[in-house]
Amino acid sequence: MLKWLKFIIGILLLPVCAGALPVFVKVFRASGGASEVWVPLVAGVACWLVIFALLPKPMWIYVVGHELTHVVWSWLFGGKLKKFKATSQGGEVVITKSNFLVALAPYFFPLYAVFVVLGFLIGHLIWGWANWTPLFHLLLGAAYAFHLTLTWEILKTTQSDITSQGYLFSGVVIFLGNALVLLLGISLLTGKAGLLTVLGWWFEAIGALLKRLSTMT
Repeated sequence: MLKWLKFIIGILLLPVCAGALPVFVKVFRASGGASEVWVPLVAGVACWLVIFALLPKPMWIYVVGHELTHVVWSWLFGGKLKKFKATSQGGEVVITKSNFLVALAPYFFPLYAVFVVLGFLIGHLIWGWANWTPLFHLLLGAAYAFHLTLTWEILKTTQSDITSQGYLFSGVVIFLGNALVLLLGISLLTGKAGLLTVLGWWFEAIGALLKRLSTMT
């Protein structure tokens, strides 16, 4: 897809990004009573932030996850891995299929958080880990905070994934990807606002914003 076309698509998607903001407020309000989820989740975030602030940043671990995310998303589109390299200074993968989602997935898809979810689901199915749910939420909070903080850290430097797609288009896709993960994740974890309800709120917010913009022209 040509960069100028991606730029136009990025502009057209800006109302969708803006529509997510009031939905965040609604979702947080609706799930505010789920203290059994929020307390360990926030504790996990806080634990990681302390580690992030006081200890050397585990960039090699992040880069491995970053490059693996490219690989996983390429597999989803039928691609194959030809080369994999990861160091604390950066990484490289050679894959047979790529697109804007494959290129930008590491910036919105929290791979290690997904590993935590899959690990707990497998453990629960095999050993019945229902009593370990608080630990699951703690680790999930830490893993998601790991994703956000280190993604922000590498975004301070020039990323070929982003320059290849264009800054506006990349920013919109990354924002929407993170918004979807966060909104749908909170919905599933707390069970206070259904999936369809959250998406309905989002469409309503977009419609209200577009109507407001039309009255201004």
